[in-house]
Amino acid sequence: MSDDLIARLPAVRGKYIPNQSMAALTWFRVGGPADVLYLPEDIDDLSAFLKGTPTDIPLTVVGVGSNLLVRDGGVSGVVIRLGKNFASIQSEDSARIRAGAAALDLNVAKAAATAGVAGLEFYSGIPGALGGALRMNAGSYGSETCDVLVECTALDRKGEKHIIPLKGMGFSYRKSLAPADYIFVEALFQGTRGDPDDIRARMDKVTTSREATQPIKERTGGSTFKNPVGHKSWQLIDAAGCRGKVKGDAQVSALHCNFLINRGKATATELEALGEEVRTRVKSNANVDLQWEIKRIGRKALQ
Repeated sequence: MSDDLIARLPAVRGKYIPNQSMAALTWFRVGGPADVLYLPEDIDDLSAFLKGTPTDIPLTVVGVGSNLLVRDGGVSGVVIRLGKNFASIQSEDSARIRAGAAALDLNVAKAAATAGVAGLEFYSGIPGALGGALRMNAGSYGSETCDVLVECTALDRKGEKHIIPLKGMGFSYRKSLAPADYIFVEALFQGTRGDPDDIRARMDKVTTSREATQPIKERTGGSTFKNPVGHKSWQLIDAAGCRGKVKGDAQVSALHCNFLINRGKATATELEALGEEVRTRVKSNANVDLQWEIKRIGRKALQ
């Protein structure tokens, strides 16, 4: 199937990898294979790929897999993963930072600190890459992407480039209204001038807080559910008696119960089923519907 699919794809300077294990590309370390993984060489290569790929072939964009659950049956079509040529970070005049969509959020915060640009420290508390932060208005410790974004660049399904200003992103809590087919490739941020040592000190506080309160050294996927209006998900989950709950080798973290953990041999099916059980228990206990924050993609395993 993968060979037939590759035969329908345009020639690229990047790389096609058939039957690529997605478990190797996600923090949960679970999931079936992508039919084809495409690693574009640069923006022009990605644009040519998009222009030349038949529209009936499904395309899925992934980052570093920090907030992603890939189901055990794998992912149909082509999975696009941006690499190092999309990860550059530069400081510009007027306390601005320009970064590629594959740049790690932490690296954006570090680069801003080195350049003496304050306001992006919150990115040190977000696992993942910038593309995902743009798609979901990622935030932590009281700040969000919408607070610092000036504009971003994306390619649509036809390979055309679009420059989207902040107001065009339609940001709300953990959500953007940017078209679903847009692939973000770059963003420009506005901070304020600050002392690098002071900025790093604030980043250290974020890191210390995360290490003390979140299972960041486990096989996890970050916050599992969005905070409902007027509530905190972890409190609802705790009150429903789900802290530490286990299904197979999947577990609700005992340290922070809005995190799911792969204890070593969990399947995506077990993790997703545990998450759905948590949702059911919270609904029964508090009459609140938890919404997944982790992105779930792919086919369920064949029975």
